[in-house]
Amino acid sequence: MSRLPRSVDYDLARVLVVDDDPASRLTLKTVLEAGGYNVESAASAAEAVGKLDEGQFELVLSELQLESPEAGLKVIAHARLTDYKPATALIHSYKDAKPVDIRGLSVLIEPEDIPGILGKVADLIGGRATRRLERELRLAGVS
Repeated sequence: MSRLPRSVDYDLARVLVVDDDPASRLTLKTVLEAGGYNVESAASAAEAVGKLDEGQFELVLSELQLESPEAGLKVIAHARLTDYKPATALIHSYKDAKPVDIRGLSVLIEPEDIPGILGKVADLIGGRATRRLERELRLAGVS
């Protein structure tokens, strides 16, 4: 008699992808879900802010230019003001774009580099977990 494997509920890291280009948004969402992440997406800064206020995310990836040239920075700023402090990064998908370093933000330059994106996402989420643990240890008075 063969036994079916039990279903196991895993807490997957939640990622919010913000991009006004439907093809880019869907592609990145699909790649991240295939990489084992629980992904939600937003097509505008306003939609992203609403999702940030409704739930918690380990990582927020936002295109810099949404409905306005710097709407992505507003999404990142709002994410950083939340109590749960997700890791944040900008997606910069223009082929001839130069790397941007805005106040220490991480920038993903090549969304088509799938292994690179998955590695960077894992690093960002891992860094967030480390910072959170260090903060909790400091608050508990453990050195």
